[in-house]
Amino acid sequence: MIKVFFDGKCSLCKKEISYYRSIAPDAKFNWIDITRNKNILKKENIEYMDGLKILHAKNKNGELFTGVDAFILIWKNLKTWNYLAFLASLPLIYHFLKLIYILFANWRFNRSSHCRITLKTKKK
Repeated sequence: MIKVFFDGKCSLCKKEISYYRSIAPDAKFNWIDITRNKNILKKENIEYMDGLKILHAKNKNGELFTGVDAFILIWKNLKTWNYLAFLASLPLIYHFLKLIYILFANWRFNRSSHCRITLKTKKK
């Protein structure tokens, strides 16, 4: 089973994951809202702030995928989305998507109040 760790307080993230959930095959994914259970990340050796900022997923072998790689893992396992996974994996497109994803993830993290609160408490 693929474990997907997502920020359930982010409305965009929640909508996207809800859509994937609705089309995903049964028992293929375990969708984990990290804002409901912070301790789950400790068990997976993922920092909470990293989990809020960037999508994380683990495949059935326990390999960790982050950001664009996590999306590619999800897409590979969704009917018709596997074509997008193939395109996103092409070298030029992949590197472009990684750059765009990091820029977007930082922007989203910095404007989300629950992320900023976590950042402030981490610095103390």
